[in-house]
Amino acid sequence: MQTTAAVRGLSCTACGESADPGVERCPDCGAVLVVDYDADAVESAADCHPFPPEATVSIDEGATPLVAVPDLAAELGVESVAVKDEGRNPTGSLADRGFALAVAAAVERGADRVGTPSTGNGAQSAAAYAARADIESKGFVPSRCPFLNKAMVNVHGGDMHVVEGRYADAVEAFAESDEAFASVAPGHPFRIAGATGLALELLADREWAAPDTVVHPAGHGETVVGLQRGFALAVDAGLADAVPRIYAAQPDACAPIAAAAADGAAEPVPVDHPDTIVGPLEVPDPAAGTAAIDAIDATDGDGVAVPDKEILQAAVDGCELGPEIGATGGTAVAGVRALADRDAFASDDEVVLVNPVAGSKEADLLRSHLMSLGM
Repeated sequence: MQTTAAVRGLSCTACGESADPGVERCPDCGAVLVVDYDADAVESAADCHPFPPEATVSIDEGATPLVAVPDLAAELGVESVAVKDEGRNPTGSLADRGFALAVAAAVERGADRVGTPSTGNGAQSAAAYAARADIESKGFVPSRCPFLNKAMVNVHGGDMHVVEGRYADAVEAFAESDEAFASVAPGHPFRIAGATGLALELLADREWAAPDTVVHPAGHGETVVGLQRGFALAVDAGLADAVPRIYAAQPDACAPIAAAAADGAAEPVPVDHPDTIVGPLEVPDPAAGTAAIDAIDATDGDGVAVPDKEILQAAVDGCELGPEIGATGGTAVAGVRALADRDAFASDDEVVLVNPVAGSKEADLLRSHLMSLGM
């Protein structure tokens, strides 16, 4: 597999063993793998891209705006708040950063088809990047997956298996499938590497001055792991002088990572009966959950769980205060409000929220919420 000079290989987040690129999980213990970088070879955000130009699969993902939200900063009583708006990516979600790399890795291994279980956005992104690479894709999605995602999987030329039930049922169908494809499932090391690139880009947006806190709506925990790795890499490379505290925000009806982090547990407990209106975050057994908790602990961060009702109102408020966000991004706004209520911030703190999904993808949820209020 062709990689850039900065890539040393993969390493296990649990046992620390090294692995060659091309392996999806640690061959020794089965835990999540991450891309291991040589900090001496990283002088900019671009240097953490793991593949050379000739092996890159891209639709110009990244370079998303960091939007200041001064009214929210005033409400919270902090120095500043900004939203890293990942809804501006090609298919409208943060997933594009990870799938650009995971699909490229699959192509490098000779794959002509990739597959993943998904709540919706991942299947859409995988289909788009597979089409860009001129290979096929197969998404396993639950029946409650939004119509928009299902439609766009097909528009991008992807195949899809709609599984009756919820996300856990789609994961089971994926695991039991006897079809031939290269897995780009949650927890894939190059999906995590997409979030490492996000961390360095965020720092570059701020001229390498780290914020005090980053609040991210968490599903599988991949982005939490990648963010922590990216911030630590920037410090090791001498580009930044601090690693921000990372808070994982989740709906309280499905908060395995946030609950474990708040309780000081070493690993998440799967949620038996998840039931949140925030579909992208209804992940009862997160693939990178244990690694995400370790990442949160490494930054002195925490988890925060918030009710759906507060999430929906926060999403509407967020659209009025700053960039257009949906329920997924509203989880970060509701989360940062809950953190402020428990005095998690100092008055001079600089806070960044990650908006993982374009608001237009979740417009029906917000409109239904407004109608319930008589608007």
